[in-house]
Amino acid sequence: MTELILQALYSGLLQGGSYALIALGLALVFGTMKVINLAHGELVLLAAYVAYAVESGLGLGSGFGPIFAIPIALVVVCIAAVSVYFVVSRIKIDREINSLILTYGIGVILTNLILLVWHADVRSTNSTWLQEAFVVGPFYSMRSELIFFGVSVALMGALWWWLARSWYGRAVRAVSSNRDAAELMGIDPGRTELVSFIVAGVLAAFAGVALFSYGVIQPAYGGALTVKAFIITVLAGVGSIPGVLLGAVLLGVAEALTVTLASSALQELAGMTLFLLVLFVMPNGLFGAARRRG
Repeated sequence: MTELILQALYSGLLQGGSYALIALGLALVFGTMKVINLAHGELVLLAAYVAYAVESGLGLGSGFGPIFAIPIALVVVCIAAVSVYFVVSRIKIDREINSLILTYGIGVILTNLILLVWHADVRSTNSTWLQEAFVVGPFYSMRSELIFFGVSVALMGALWWWLARSWYGRAVRAVSSNRDAAELMGIDPGRTELVSFIVAGVLAAFAGVALFSYGVIQPAYGGALTVKAFIITVLAGVGSIPGVLLGAVLLGVAEALTVTLASSALQELAGMTLFLLVLFVMPNGLFGAARRRG
């Protein structure tokens, strides 16, 4: 039993890395525009289907198909993210509420486009190299899980550096803090919001390729991905990259332990239970409450 629990903790840690990539894009857009992009999960799913299309179209089933698909997924998803931005940016009245309705509708459209192009069949990678078992001490995982966990950590570090050191990163933080004051200081809020959507698209592209490399995908999965990203964002508290990583790992571990000790049918329930418990005890999130006290 101890070995099973330790393996579940390890699997949850690796899964949390991918969840963090999904949630960071949603958190970044919410921080800059105060918009909850309910189409974000569909953007992640779009990247996963692009990876499937590249792998099946080029006949790369036994090798690095999903990895070779990353550049194409980046282009396609960033174009889709920019398109979502230009539609959302036209909302001038009650942006928070109206954007929820609008992005939900965009998500439905993307889901049906995916269904139209790739049909309702469940898809997964045929790459034997990515799906091979990789042993780290007493723990087992697929090679793809370990690779994309490292990619997730690297991208989170790069995002932290970008937000802290680059001009556009500081502009994103300024607009997130006070849009009007940032505009008075010479920052173009519209361009800054566009940049945040593009960065969110980059993160969604990597998350989608990671999802395809070690899991199964279907057109209806986008909504569930958005819910997971929203749960992690609330768990973390707005504006905390370490908080997003911690929240993602907590969600991944909770789901893995639930599957191991109870049933896979209760996996989604575990995430919602964790979400409600944290909201009840720490309404500002794991890191939000700490920042407020400081």
